[in-house]
Amino acid sequence: MCRRYAVVIVLSAVLILAASVFLLVYFNPFAEKVYTSEDFGINTVHSAVDFNGNGTDDYTDLLLGAKADAENRPQYDPVYYDSGYPPDNIGVCADVIWRAFKAAGYSLRDMVDNDIINRPEAYPKVVKRDNNIDFRRVRNLRIFFDKYAVSLNTDIEQIAEWQAGDIVIFGDDKHIGIVSDKRNRDGQPYIIHNGGQKKREEDYLRNADITGHYRFDASLIDAKNLIEWAG
Repeated sequence: MCRRYAVVIVLSAVLILAASVFLLVYFNPFAEKVYTSEDFGINTVHSAVDFNGNGTDDYTDLLLGAKADAENRPQYDPVYYDSGYPPDNIGVCADVIWRAFKAAGYSLRDMVDNDIINRPEAYPKVVKRDNNIDFRRVRNLRIFFDKYAVSLNTDIEQIAEWQAGDIVIFGDDKHIGIVSDKRNRDGQPYIIHNGGQKKREEDYLRNADITGHYRFDASLIDAKNLIEWAG
């Protein structure tokens, strides 16, 4: 009888432990609280453009496109694809960007390629144009956004200047991401990016080397430089 009771006690303890672990993982009471712009009295900026005509402004589409990629969690792999586009389960940091632009109706690949054709002197490191990879290089995206996007403050203490859907470049063209609608306790926004990390939407800016902050305002761009996604 004592042995039977001991087995029952051990099984009960195991079940209780398993249930406790499940609840901790599911509810994660120790996770940092996530804030929004409204928590800091920051008005969310919306684009005046709805390029794909889906009823959602461009900045929100960029945000949602980046979030979709983050939730999909593609494996980090910089392999070259003859088709230009890696499959949905593969990607690098720059793939977050063109996928976000795709969600807003833009073919970033073709827009970058056209700019390289029309302004080759602006892309000194593009020795031989390659439409399959040029749009996946951060250095080329920086040149493109320097020309066609609004350059913004890189000071993360100026929290109102950081809006969901903005584009951020890090270091010497080493990394790129999209600003999230989530913020930390200091009001600094999370970044949606792919560096192979587990969490693709995270509190990243505090220790990052920010070298570029952009907002893609299509209303300021000549229509001839805007190309619709046709994939």
